[in-house]
Amino acid sequence: MTTRKQIPGTDLSIFPINLGTNTFGWTADEAQSHAVLDAFVAGGGNFLDTAESYPAWVPGNTGRESETIIGTWLASRGNRDDVVIATKVGDHPEHKTQDPEYIRTAIDASLERLQTDHVDLYYAHRDDEVTPIAEVARVFDEIVRSGKAKHIAVSNYSPARLAGWFAAAEDESLVKPVAIQPQYSLVYRREFETDLRPIAERRDLAVFSYFSLAAGFLTGKYRTEADLEGADRGGMVQGYFNAEGLKVVDDLVAIADSHNVAPATVALSWLLAKGVTAPIASARTPEQLEAVMAAPGLELSADEVDRLDRASTPFAVEEPS
Repeated sequence: MTTRKQIPGTDLSIFPINLGTNTFGWTADEAQSHAVLDAFVAGGGNFLDTAESYPAWVPGNTGRESETIIGTWLASRGNRDDVVIATKVGDHPEHKTQDPEYIRTAIDASLERLQTDHVDLYYAHRDDEVTPIAEVARVFDEIVRSGKAKHIAVSNYSPARLAGWFAAAEDESLVKPVAIQPQYSLVYRREFETDLRPIAERRDLAVFSYFSLAAGFLTGKYRTEADLEGADRGGMVQGYFNAEGLKVVDDLVAIADSHNVAPATVALSWLLAKGVTAPIASARTPEQLEAVMAAPGLELSADEVDRLDRASTPFAVEEPS
Protein backbone atom coordinates (compact mmCIF):
# COMPACT_ATOMS: atom_id res chain seq x y z
CA MET A 1 0.00 0.00 0.00
CA THR A 2 1.24 3.48 -0.88
CA THR A 3 2.71 5.36 2.05
CA ARG A 4 0.65 8.33 3.15
CA LYS A 5 2.11 11.80 3.44
CA GLN A 6 1.79 14.26 6.28
CA ILE A 7 0.63 17.76 5.35
CA PRO A 8 3.33 19.99 6.91
CA GLY A 9 2.21 21.75 10.08
CA THR A 10 -0.80 19.49 10.57
CA ASP A 11 -1.79 16.07 11.87
CA LEU A 12 -3.42 15.25 8.52
CA SER A 13 -2.09 12.12 6.83
CA ILE A 14 -3.11 11.76 3.18
CA PHE A 15 -2.86 9.37 0.26
CA PRO A 16 -0.75 11.24 -2.32
CA ILE A 17 -3.62 11.63 -4.77
CA ASN A 18 -6.27 14.26 -4.05
CA LEU A 19 -9.62 13.24 -5.55
CA GLY A 20 -11.13 16.15 -7.43
CA THR A 21 -14.91 16.16 -7.21
CA ASN A 22 -15.84 18.84 -9.72
CA THR A 23 -17.32 16.04 -11.87
CA PHE A 24 -19.95 15.32 -9.21
CA GLY A 25 -23.26 16.75 -10.37
CA TRP A 26 -21.78 17.33 -13.83
CA THR A 27 -20.49 14.27 -15.72
CA ALA A 28 -21.31 11.97 -12.78
CA ASP A 29 -24.71 11.86 -11.06
CA GLU A 30 -25.12 11.09 -7.37
CA ALA A 31 -25.03 7.28 -7.74
CA GLN A 32 -21.99 7.40 -10.05
CA SER A 33 -20.24 9.85 -7.71
CA HIS A 34 -20.86 7.60 -4.71
CA ALA A 35 -19.41 4.68 -6.68
CA VAL A 36 -16.27 6.73 -7.44
CA LEU A 37 -15.92 7.70 -3.79
CA ASP A 38 -16.34 4.08 -2.68
CA ALA A 39 -13.69 2.92 -5.16
CA PHE A 40 -11.30 5.69 -4.16
CA VAL A 41 -11.50 4.76 -0.48
CA ALA A 42 -11.30 1.03 -1.26
CA GLY A 43 -8.07 1.74 -3.15
CA GLY A 44 -6.50 3.50 -0.18
CA GLY A 45 -7.54 7.07 -0.99
CA ASN A 46 -8.73 9.42 1.73
CA PHE A 47 -8.35 13.03 0.49
CA LEU A 48 -11.30 14.80 -1.20
CA ASP A 49 -11.24 18.22 -2.86
CA THR A 50 -14.44 20.18 -3.45
CA ALA A 51 -15.74 23.76 -3.45
CA GLU A 52 -18.96 25.67 -2.93
CA SER A 53 -18.85 26.48 -6.67
CA TYR A 54 -18.62 22.93 -8.09
CA PRO A 55 -20.00 22.59 -10.75
CA ALA A 56 -21.67 25.98 -11.25
CA TRP A 57 -20.65 26.10 -14.92
CA VAL A 58 -23.25 23.48 -15.83
CA PRO A 59 -26.53 25.04 -17.07
CA GLY A 60 -29.23 24.61 -14.46
CA ASN A 61 -26.81 23.88 -11.60
CA THR A 62 -26.51 25.97 -8.43
CA GLY A 63 -22.79 25.21 -8.00
CA ARG A 64 -23.35 23.40 -4.73
CA GLU A 65 -23.94 19.92 -6.10
CA SER A 66 -20.50 18.46 -5.36
CA GLU A 67 -20.58 19.28 -1.65
CA THR A 68 -24.14 17.98 -1.39
CA ILE A 69 -23.26 14.67 -3.04
CA ILE A 70 -20.24 14.21 -0.76
CA GLY A 71 -22.49 14.97 2.20
CA THR A 72 -25.01 12.27 1.29
CA TRP A 73 -22.14 9.81 0.80
CA LEU A 74 -20.62 10.63 4.20
CA ALA A 75 -24.01 10.29 5.88
CA SER A 76 -24.78 6.95 4.24
CA ARG A 77 -21.32 5.46 4.83
CA GLY A 78 -20.72 6.86 8.33
CA ASN A 79 -17.03 7.35 7.56
CA ARG A 80 -16.36 11.03 8.19
CA ASP A 81 -13.37 10.32 10.42
CA ASP A 82 -11.72 8.22 7.71
CA VAL A 83 -11.47 10.97 5.10
CA VAL A 84 -9.77 14.35 4.81
CA ILE A 85 -12.06 16.96 3.27
CA ALA A 86 -11.02 20.23 1.64
CA THR A 87 -13.50 22.79 0.36
CA LYS A 88 -13.24 26.36 -0.89
CA VAL A 89 -14.95 29.74 -0.78
CA GLY A 90 -14.88 32.73 -3.09
CA ASP A 91 -15.28 31.60 -6.69
CA HIS A 92 -19.02 31.09 -6.94
CA PRO A 93 -20.68 32.98 -9.82
CA GLU A 94 -22.92 34.73 -7.28
CA HIS A 95 -20.17 35.37 -4.73
CA LYS A 96 -16.74 36.04 -6.25
CA THR A 97 -15.68 37.78 -3.06
CA GLN A 98 -13.41 37.34 -0.07
CA ASP A 99 -15.63 39.59 2.02
CA PRO A 100 -15.44 38.35 5.63
CA GLU A 101 -19.20 38.59 6.19
CA TYR A 102 -19.83 36.33 3.22
CA ILE A 103 -17.13 33.85 4.24
CA ARG A 104 -18.73 33.46 7.68
CA THR A 105 -22.01 32.39 6.08
CA ALA A 106 -20.32 30.32 3.38
CA ILE A 107 -18.48 28.02 5.77
CA ASP A 108 -21.72 27.25 7.60
CA ALA A 109 -23.50 26.51 4.32
CA SER A 110 -20.68 24.23 3.17
CA LEU A 111 -20.73 22.31 6.46
CA GLU A 112 -24.48 21.85 6.17
CA ARG A 113 -24.20 20.47 2.64
CA LEU A 114 -21.27 18.23 3.61
CA GLN A 115 -23.21 17.03 6.68
CA THR A 116 -20.23 17.53 8.98
CA ASP A 117 -19.24 19.92 11.76
CA HIS A 118 -15.81 20.74 10.29
CA VAL A 119 -13.65 20.56 7.20
CA ASP A 120 -10.00 19.61 7.42
CA LEU A 121 -8.82 22.25 4.95
CA TYR A 122 -10.65 25.48 4.03
CA TYR A 123 -9.38 27.36 0.99
CA ALA A 124 -9.62 30.93 -0.14
CA HIS A 125 -10.52 29.87 -3.67
CA ARG A 126 -9.81 32.99 -5.69
CA ASP A 127 -8.66 36.43 -4.59
CA ASP A 128 -10.92 39.41 -5.22
CA GLU A 129 -7.84 41.69 -4.91
CA VAL A 130 -10.08 44.26 -3.22
CA THR A 131 -10.70 43.05 0.33
CA PRO A 132 -7.75 44.07 2.55
CA ILE A 133 -5.64 40.96 2.94
CA ALA A 134 -5.48 41.37 6.73
CA GLU A 135 -9.28 41.10 6.86
CA VAL A 136 -9.15 37.87 4.88
CA ALA A 137 -6.45 36.48 7.16
CA ARG A 138 -8.50 37.38 10.25
CA VAL A 139 -11.72 35.70 9.13
CA PHE A 140 -9.91 32.49 8.17
CA ASP A 141 -8.19 32.54 11.58
CA GLU A 142 -11.61 32.97 13.18
CA ILE A 143 -12.97 29.95 11.32
CA VAL A 144 -10.12 27.73 12.53
CA ARG A 145 -10.44 28.95 16.12
CA SER A 146 -14.19 28.23 15.98
CA GLY A 147 -13.43 24.61 15.07
CA LYS A 148 -15.23 24.80 11.73
CA ALA A 149 -11.97 24.17 9.85
CA LYS A 150 -8.84 22.46 11.12
CA HIS A 151 -6.50 24.29 8.75
CA ILE A 152 -6.55 26.87 5.96
CA ALA A 153 -5.11 27.05 2.45
CA VAL A 154 -4.96 29.34 -0.56
CA SER A 155 -5.66 28.94 -4.28
CA ASN A 156 -5.24 31.41 -7.15
CA TYR A 157 -3.59 34.19 -5.13
CA SER A 158 -0.75 36.26 -6.54
CA PRO A 159 2.64 35.92 -4.84
CA ALA A 160 2.26 39.49 -3.54
CA ARG A 161 -1.13 38.86 -1.94
CA LEU A 162 0.09 35.55 -0.55
CA ALA A 163 3.07 37.31 1.00
CA GLY A 164 0.67 39.88 2.44
CA TRP A 165 -1.40 37.12 4.04
CA PHE A 166 1.65 35.65 5.77
CA ALA A 167 2.78 39.11 6.89
CA ALA A 168 -0.63 39.85 8.40
CA ALA A 169 -0.71 36.46 10.11
CA GLU A 170 2.72 37.03 11.62
CA ASP A 171 1.90 40.58 12.73
CA GLU A 172 -1.30 39.51 14.49
CA SER A 173 -0.42 35.93 15.50
CA LEU A 174 -3.08 34.49 13.20
CA VAL A 175 -3.34 30.98 11.82
CA LYS A 176 -1.27 30.60 8.65
CA PRO A 177 -2.08 28.71 5.46
CA VAL A 178 -0.56 25.23 5.28
CA ALA A 179 -1.05 24.60 1.55
CA ILE A 180 -1.47 26.16 -1.86
CA GLN A 181 -3.46 24.88 -4.82
CA PRO A 182 -1.87 26.09 -8.07
CA GLN A 183 -2.61 25.11 -11.64
CA TYR A 184 0.31 22.88 -12.60
CA SER A 185 0.85 20.18 -15.20
CA LEU A 186 3.22 19.18 -17.97
CA VAL A 187 1.51 21.72 -20.23
CA TYR A 188 1.15 24.48 -17.62
CA ARG A 189 4.43 24.93 -15.77
CA ARG A 190 5.53 28.55 -15.89
CA GLU A 191 3.39 30.15 -13.16
CA PHE A 192 4.03 27.57 -10.46
CA GLU A 193 7.70 26.94 -11.15
CA THR A 194 8.59 30.62 -11.49
CA ASP A 195 6.39 32.35 -8.93
CA LEU A 196 4.84 29.92 -6.46
CA ARG A 197 7.21 27.02 -5.88
CA PRO A 198 9.80 29.29 -4.21
CA ILE A 199 7.12 30.46 -1.76
CA ALA A 200 5.94 26.90 -1.08
CA GLU A 201 9.51 25.77 -0.39
CA ARG A 202 10.31 28.74 1.84
CA ARG A 203 7.08 28.40 3.83
CA ASP A 204 7.02 24.58 3.88
CA LEU A 205 3.58 24.54 2.25
CA ALA A 206 1.91 21.46 0.84
CA VAL A 207 1.18 21.71 -2.90
CA PHE A 208 -2.01 20.29 -4.41
CA SER A 209 -1.99 20.90 -8.16
CA TYR A 210 -5.24 21.36 -10.06
CA PHE A 211 -5.81 20.61 -13.78
CA SER A 212 -3.06 18.04 -13.16
CA LEU A 213 -4.14 16.17 -16.30
CA ALA A 214 -4.94 19.36 -18.26
CA ALA A 215 -8.68 18.63 -18.41
CA GLY A 216 -7.95 15.14 -19.74
CA PHE A 217 -5.46 16.16 -22.44
CA LEU A 218 -2.65 14.31 -20.64
CA THR A 219 -4.63 11.06 -20.58
CA GLY A 220 -3.60 10.67 -24.23
CA LYS A 221 -7.16 10.24 -25.47
CA TYR A 222 -7.14 13.46 -27.50
CA ARG A 223 -4.71 12.94 -30.41
CA THR A 224 -6.71 14.40 -33.31
CA GLU A 225 -9.29 17.15 -33.78
CA ALA A 226 -11.93 14.44 -34.21
CA ASP A 227 -11.22 13.20 -30.66
CA LEU A 228 -12.43 16.54 -29.29
CA GLU A 229 -15.86 16.37 -30.91
CA GLY A 230 -18.62 15.96 -28.35
CA ALA A 231 -16.20 15.74 -25.42
CA ASP A 232 -17.44 17.35 -22.18
CA ARG A 233 -14.07 19.05 -21.74
CA GLY A 234 -13.29 19.57 -25.40
CA GLY A 235 -13.23 23.34 -25.03
CA MET A 236 -10.74 23.18 -22.15
CA VAL A 237 -8.46 20.80 -24.04
CA GLN A 238 -8.43 22.94 -27.19
CA GLY A 239 -5.88 25.33 -25.67
CA TYR A 240 -3.26 22.57 -25.45
CA PHE A 241 -4.00 21.10 -28.87
CA ASN A 242 -0.95 22.27 -30.80
CA ALA A 243 2.42 20.88 -31.90
CA GLU A 244 4.06 21.54 -28.51
CA GLY A 245 1.23 19.94 -26.56
CA LEU A 246 1.03 16.90 -28.82
CA LYS A 247 4.81 16.39 -28.49
CA VAL A 248 4.35 16.15 -24.70
CA VAL A 249 1.59 13.58 -25.17
CA ASP A 250 3.74 11.55 -27.59
CA ASP A 251 6.54 11.29 -25.01
CA LEU A 252 4.05 10.61 -22.24
CA VAL A 253 2.52 7.74 -24.20
CA ALA A 254 5.96 6.29 -25.04
CA ILE A 255 7.01 6.27 -21.37
CA ALA A 256 3.63 4.89 -20.31
CA ASP A 257 3.90 2.05 -22.83
CA SER A 258 7.36 1.15 -21.54
CA HIS A 259 5.91 0.71 -18.05
CA ASN A 260 2.66 -0.85 -19.25
CA VAL A 261 0.66 1.89 -17.50
CA ALA A 262 -1.72 4.63 -18.67
CA PRO A 263 -0.39 8.05 -19.79
CA ALA A 264 -2.35 9.66 -16.92
CA THR A 265 -0.35 7.57 -14.44
CA VAL A 266 2.91 8.94 -15.85
CA ALA A 267 1.64 12.56 -15.93
CA LEU A 268 0.71 12.38 -12.25
CA SER A 269 3.92 10.56 -11.33
CA TRP A 270 5.88 13.40 -12.99
CA LEU A 271 4.09 15.90 -10.73
CA LEU A 272 4.98 13.82 -7.67
CA ALA A 273 8.61 13.75 -8.86
CA LYS A 274 8.45 17.56 -9.08
CA GLY A 275 7.53 17.89 -5.41
CA VAL A 276 3.74 18.11 -5.61
CA THR A 277 2.35 16.72 -2.36
CA ALA A 278 -0.80 15.24 -3.90
CA PRO A 279 -1.97 16.09 -7.42
CA ILE A 280 -5.70 16.64 -7.83
CA ALA A 281 -7.35 14.35 -10.37
CA SER A 282 -10.99 13.58 -10.95
CA ALA A 283 -12.84 10.56 -12.27
CA ARG A 284 -16.30 10.08 -13.74
CA THR A 285 -16.32 6.32 -13.15
CA PRO A 286 -14.51 3.87 -10.83
CA GLU A 287 -12.73 2.46 -13.90
CA GLN A 288 -11.09 5.83 -14.58
CA LEU A 289 -9.64 5.81 -11.06
CA GLU A 290 -7.28 2.91 -11.76
CA ALA A 291 -4.78 5.02 -13.72
CA VAL A 292 -4.97 7.83 -11.17
CA MET A 293 -4.43 5.63 -8.13
CA ALA A 294 -1.44 3.90 -9.74
CA ALA A 295 0.64 7.09 -9.95
CA PRO A 296 2.22 7.02 -6.46
CA GLY A 297 3.41 3.47 -7.10
CA LEU A 298 5.25 4.41 -10.31
CA GLU A 299 8.74 5.80 -9.83
CA LEU A 300 10.00 7.47 -12.99
CA SER A 301 13.72 7.31 -13.70
CA ALA A 302 15.78 10.51 -13.77
CA ASP A 303 16.05 10.08 -17.55
CA GLU A 304 12.29 9.79 -17.92
CA VAL A 305 11.68 12.89 -15.81
CA ASP A 306 14.28 14.72 -17.87
CA ARG A 307 12.64 13.59 -21.13
CA LEU A 308 9.30 14.98 -19.98
CA ASP A 309 10.96 18.17 -18.72
CA ARG A 310 12.49 18.73 -22.15
CA ALA A 311 9.29 17.91 -24.03
CA SER A 312 7.33 20.38 -21.90
CA THR A 313 9.95 23.16 -21.95
CA PRO A 314 7.73 25.43 -24.13
CA PHE A 315 5.26 25.48 -21.23
CA ALA A 316 7.96 26.33 -18.67
CA VAL A 317 10.03 29.10 -20.21
CA GLU A 318 9.24 32.79 -19.85
CA GLU A 319 7.15 34.16 -22.68
CA PRO A 320 9.07 36.65 -24.85
CA SER A 321 8.27 40.26 -24.03
